[in-house]
Amino acid sequence: MMERRRFVEWAQNEIAVVPDFHKRILFSDEAHFWLNGYVNKQNCRIWSEANPQVYVETPLHPEKLTVWCALWAGGIIGPYFFKNDEGHNVTVNGDRYRAMITNFFIPELNNQDVQ
Repeated sequence: MMERRRFVEWAQNEIAVVPDFHKRILFSDEAHFWLNGYVNKQNCRIWSEANPQVYVETPLHPEKLTVWCALWAGGIIGPYFFKNDEGHNVTVNGDRYRAMITNFFIPELNNQDVQ
């Protein structure tokens, strides 16, 4: 709770100094999309009339696509699809994430009206 309170106090101080501070905040995240139709129920809620106890067996490691996107007051940056040079889906690691930031995100951000 104290962390949240400190964050709110910090944000209020920033807004007092820079009134459009909220326009300088950028949120980013990535999501995995399984290509076999599987939906991670921890991240996605589905309302249905059907029996929720019914289950579908899925492979241990089905093919998936990881997508990254950023949102800010100026719009959306992305999506960015993590693929190798041949266009195949790849697992995200530190090197690939760094490459995405360097080769995609920063150039896209530079194309925006960011101060």
